[in-house]
Amino acid sequence: MPVQEEAREKALRVHQRLLAEYGEPVWRSHNEPLDELVQTILSQNTSDVNSGRAYAQLRARYPTWEAVLDADTAALAAAIRPGGLGQMKAPRIQKALRRIQEARGELTLNFLAEMEPEAARRWLLSLDGVGPKTAAIVLLFALGWPAFPVDTHVHRVTRRLGLAPQEASPEQVQDLMEATLPPEAFYAFHLNLIAHGRQVCKALKPLCALCILRADCDWYRTIAPA
Repeated sequence: MPVQEEAREKALRVHQRLLAEYGEPVWRSHNEPLDELVQTILSQNTSDVNSGRAYAQLRARYPTWEAVLDADTAALAAAIRPGGLGQMKAPRIQKALRRIQEARGELTLNFLAEMEPEAARRWLLSLDGVGPKTAAIVLLFALGWPAFPVDTHVHRVTRRLGLAPQEASPEQVQDLMEATLPPEAFYAFHLNLIAHGRQVCKALKPLCALCILRADCDWYRTIAPA
């Protein structure tokens, strides 16, 4: 989508201020792609702490992905209960594993590294229950490829700043940020927006007086005293 130069300059200005405040995170591989996919499914609609517990219990109970695929679905749901929505996530995970097994003959997503990034994104999106955010997380964190996941913090902060329209969906924000920023900025910008959303630009009580981005924040201008 076309991006106005003013919007691009603002995004880069925000990026530089976040780098100055939070530093530049160095990319590291978080997990194998399939591990990242399952962990991301578990993280849907829950906290990092709860999804981490669910993933740890899953791997303790079922040490291989073959064991997860062959597991009784109700028992699998019980194993991942700390992450919430186990009755929904268990069949979703098994369905994704079954599709991978049928398509590739083995339970791995390492073949994605040999594909073009957009082809890999399309392959991930072909899995039931995998949307743009989940696919972007696998691409960015497991493979180090340019993708811009939009979680609740990124969604809130980008819209408050005016980097995206107020009515934009997470998917629309992802498309817009990927069109606005240089790919090499995706990783740091994503993580620093999350840090800023957690520490300063909070959902209920944002700490605007402490915010380094006030000069570029559309939302702040609507609440600042004249």
